[in-house]
Amino acid sequence: MKSFISIAIDGGAGSGKSTTAHNISNMFNFLNVDTGSHYRSITASLINHNISVKDALNPKNLNKILLSSKIIKNKSQIQINGTSFSHAELRSERINLNVSRYSSISSIRSLLFKYQKSQCELAKKNKFSGIVMEGRDIGTIILPDADLKLFLFANESVRHQRRIQDGESDLIQKRDLLDSTRSIAPLSEAQNCVKIDTSKFSQSQVVTQISQLIKSL
Repeated sequence: MKSFISIAIDGGAGSGKSTTAHNISNMFNFLNVDTGSHYRSITASLINHNISVKDALNPKNLNKILLSSKIIKNKSQIQINGTSFSHAELRSERINLNVSRYSSISSIRSLLFKYQKSQCELAKKNKFSGIVMEGRDIGTIILPDADLKLFLFANESVRHQRRIQDGESDLIQKRDLLDSTRSIAPLSEAQNCVKIDTSKFSQSQVVTQISQLIKSL
């Protein structure tokens, strides 16, 4: 194996990205970076400060946002002006209904691109063996030179059931449409990615497949 390994995991809502990234990070001592939480945190912060989607279109309203990281065990947690948000708040219906709208704004994505790319250096600085970053544009935009690019997918009924189990009620079809048709960094498969249908395998089987790919690097 290489001395430092970068893994990019992309896929739609309910495809199993977060669970897979969590398991892989624990197995290999990789820094786990959930970019979806970055957009959810920005959305929560802007809503809390009464900055609408229309207001957020003006980059001036984002000038005072400072991004930093806090590592908890092997997971990187984003902080917005020193404040972090709970899992329950980030996964609330209020955020589910608004995150795709805020994350489609180019100035917000630009703000996060540099921050997300910097996570590799953060992982190296903190002596991790690698990084596993998951989201919707990791292999295409954030880590185009990742050592391993994965694209996870599953049938709609399985994804919907997973969202219900996670206590979320957003509509899979609506999220897919928003994520795949936005003009800035739409959800798409990276070149040379390994595609895995997670509806056909258990979580442990998915991790086993990926771990074998990592060990071959």
